[in-house]
Amino acid sequence: FDDLRAAATLPIDGVVLPKVDDSDRLHHNLDTLNNAAEREIPVWVMTETARGVLEADRLYGASPQITGVILGTSDLSRELRIPHTPDRAGFIHLLDHCVIAARAHGMDIIDGVHLNFRDLDEFALHCEQGRTLGFDGKSLIHPQQIPACNAAFSPEDKAISEAREIVAAWDRAQQAGQGVCVVNDRLIENLHVEEAQRTLALATALAQRGDAET
Repeated sequence: FDDLRAAATLPIDGVVLPKVDDSDRLHHNLDTLNNAAEREIPVWVMTETARGVLEADRLYGASPQITGVILGTSDLSRELRIPHTPDRAGFIHLLDHCVIAARAHGMDIIDGVHLNFRDLDEFALHCEQGRTLGFDGKSLIHPQQIPACNAAFSPEDKAISEAREIVAAWDRAQQAGQGVCVVNDRLIENLHVEEAQRTLALATALAQRGDAET
């Protein structure tokens, strides 16, 4: 708890709690952090144990202060005796389970690390797999991994263009008093519009970050 009290005094935007798998301990950690900071600091929890996977729904929804999830696949590999393979076949069930639990509580979730940082081809495949499974990003251990990660989890130009079309068509439909519209022979409802708006928001955020770094 001394680490939490020390972190609370720093000008930070959030705290990552490792090996979260017990609700009582989690609440104790949150109370310790909040009391020391005299404010609620956003917290991301790491799922790194079998118990953490089983309790994912309860833990992720334990407090509005919890805003995201990071998977610790190295520790999970050790505890569950799941080998690291190119297709990560042994991990798929638990990855799906944690993504579903995170989405149920409206939060982002980050996939675990790829330890062989020199194998960029396999890393890129794992990034694409993670995105397909619903993850929002991937933990990195080396700067060489940044380009492939950004390429996998950033919206492509085609997706951004389609999102703009959807939002524009939806706005026209709303003005005409219609509840649906058609874009490129595809029926568009409000759920598709929400997805398109998220894509555009992400693209805008990435563009702003790029401008700030140049």
